[in-house]
Amino acid sequence: MKIVTLGEIMLRLKSPGLERFMQTPAFEATFGGGEANVAVSLANYGMDAKFVTALPENAIAEACVRELRGFGVDVSDIQYTKGRVGIYYLESGTNQRPSKVIYDRADSSIALATPDVFDFKKIFDGAAWLHITGITPALSQNSADVSLAAVKAAKEMGLTVSCDLNYRKNLWKYGKEAKEVMRELVKYVDVIIANEEDCQKSLGMESSSNVESGELDTKKYEQLAKDVLDLYPDAKRIAITLRESKSANHNDWAACIYDRKEFYVSKKYEIKNILDRVGGGDSFGGGLIYGLLNYDNQRDALEFAVAASCLKHSISGDYNRVTVKEVEALMGGDGSGRVQR
Repeated sequence: MKIVTLGEIMLRLKSPGLERFMQTPAFEATFGGGEANVAVSLANYGMDAKFVTALPENAIAEACVRELRGFGVDVSDIQYTKGRVGIYYLESGTNQRPSKVIYDRADSSIALATPDVFDFKKIFDGAAWLHITGITPALSQNSADVSLAAVKAAKEMGLTVSCDLNYRKNLWKYGKEAKEVMRELVKYVDVIIANEEDCQKSLGMESSSNVESGELDTKKYEQLAKDVLDLYPDAKRIAITLRESKSANHNDWAACIYDRKEFYVSKKYEIKNILDRVGGGDSFGGGLIYGLLNYDNQRDALEFAVAASCLKHSISGDYNRVTVKEVEALMGGDGSGRVQR
C-alpha cells in the first residue's frame, strides 16, 4: 500500500550539543521537514512511502535526495525547479531554557512552485493515502495552492487524506491567516492530527485551556474533538496530541483519538532527558498512519503512534529511526531501557 507525503524538506543546521547559536563557530548539518519525516518513519516500518516536493538542481539537493533514497523512500516524483533549499537553524534547549528555531525558507523551491508543476494524477496513481501538514500552506500563496490542489486531486482519486495541522506562527507572513487557508483545506481531510493550539490557531476553535501553561486538562479534549468533527462532517477521525512540558527536556506525552463513536486516551509516557524533540509530532503522525493501516482498531493505532513518538525523543535529528518491533516492545510495556543482547 503506497502512502504519499507532500511538503518541504530543509537543510537543518544545529548548534553542537546544547550550545547557544555560534557559541562554537560550527553547525551540524542534516536534513528534515514534517512531511519527509513522516515518509521516513513509514519506510522504516516497511511501508511503501513516497515523498513529493520541489528542489533546485544543486549538490545540496542531491545529497538530500540520496539520503531519502537510502531510507527506502520513493523520490521519483520530486520536481526540480527554480528556487533554493530551505534552511532551519536549531538551538536545543535544556531545563528551563527552551529550544529555538529560526527559519530561512523564503523563495525555496516549494514556496515558489505552482500546482501545474505537479502531475497529481500520475503522483497518486496506485496510492492509497496522502499526508500533508499545515506547514507547507504557511510558506506562500503558491504553497497553499499546491496543498489545496493536492488534497482535491487525492479525494477525487479515492485516497485517504491525513493532515497534521502543525501551526507555525513564524511562517504565516504572506498576508493570509492560518484559519483562512486551513479551514478550506481541511474540508478534504479524512484524518486530522493536531494539538490544542493547532485547533485554536489553524481552525479558530474556542478552548478554555491555556496552551502555554504546560498543564493539560484531558477532560476537555473529548468536547474539542467533537467540536472539530462537527465543523468538518466529512472527516472520519481526529487525533490530538497531549504534551505536558515540565521543562525543555522533561515532558509527559500522550494522545487521544475520536472517530465519532469512541473517544480514547492513550497511556502517558514520562519522558526525561529528551535528546531531540524536533520531529516528535511527525513521528506521531507516521505512527498513526501505520497503525490505522495495520491494526484492527484505533486504540492500538493510537498506542503505536504515541510509543513511536516517545522513542523519537531519544533520537537526534528529524527522523525517527525505529522499527515496528521496537515500537511494539514499548507498547507492550518494555520501557526499561535495558541493553538488548
